[in-house]
Amino acid sequence: MYELQVKPNYKISFSIVCCLLSIACFSHAQTNVKDSTLTFSMARFSYAFQLPGENLAKRFGNNSNTGLDFSIKTKRNFIFGANGSLLFGNQINENGILDSLKNSSGFIINQNGIPSTVRLFERGFIVSLYFGKMFHVLAPNPNSGIVIYGGTSYMYHKIKINDIGHQAPQLTDGYLKGYDRLSAGFGLHEFIGYFYLGNSRIINFFGGIELIQGFTKSLRGYNYDLRQPDTASRKDFFYGLRVGWILPLYKALPQQFYYY
Repeated sequence: MYELQVKPNYKISFSIVCCLLSIACFSHAQTNVKDSTLTFSMARFSYAFQLPGENLAKRFGNNSNTGLDFSIKTKRNFIFGANGSLLFGNQINENGILDSLKNSSGFIINQNGIPSTVRLFERGFIVSLYFGKMFHVLAPNPNSGIVIYGGTSYMYHKIKINDIGHQAPQLTDGYLKGYDRLSAGFGLHEFIGYFYLGNSRIINFFGGIELIQGFTKSLRGYNYDLRQPDTASRKDFFYGLRVGWILPLYKALPQQFYYY
């Protein structure tokens, strides 16, 4: 068996970091964050540790979430934007979904007559649109402070069934759909936290509490292990702590010319 190894390209990574720092340094010379309330856009890169609630807690345990966000803060400190994030975890509470495929010894036998190694994971994504406001509290400048926002979201999650070696005919793509519990639906998204945009433009970060309430349904017509259709409505909630880095994209001020 051959394993493909991908080596990180440090030159590309270094170039990206230099590019981002150049943007930050350029914006430093063109704006006055310390004294003025500005309108600007920002990209945010973040990580969240989340706890499940309601029906989701019966299926999954704690999970991680990595997000990418793009938003705009106005001169009146209103904020609106969009967020996309990926869910991943390895705590599966609904872990008996493959019991009907196991033999009397508790193994799933593959096509070679030996036990398969099968692992279960949580996978999914959430996209959100939101609107909120920044309050200049405990902040070093008018463009930092406590932020509260809320909006709508769409979530999608499933149990990823990984058959190591792909040797079990019971777990081919066509059959997996009857066991993976794929669910999706719309919901709500709230956040309260703190945004820090430093006067030097180099240190910019945020952190806060994030709540997501999804109202979902199964996208699979039938659960093979239960031998029945899955038509029940679900409440899939997340309670999390999100932290991350902010890349502010300040507008350049017009150049001033003096005539004598």
